[in-house]
Amino acid sequence: MTLKTPSGAPIVNCPSCQKQIVYSTDNPWRPFCSERCRGVDLGAWANERYRVAASPPQDDDDLAEPPPA
Repeated sequence: MTLKTPSGAPIVNCPSCQKQIVYSTDNPWRPFCSERCRGVDLGAWANERYRVAASPPQDDDDLAEPPPA
């Protein structure tokens, strides 16, 4: 269940500090509560503290057909 304001805008937690904020177009930093929290999150991505899981890349040799015998 998502909390909402009387105007219908959802209330969410800031991904950085967990403060509850109104998710609306009136907040230029949404989904963050402030420019500071937005910058903290961007810095975490830049310092590779967040990672997206992925399969290891295949070598081109694995994709090549075997030589004719």
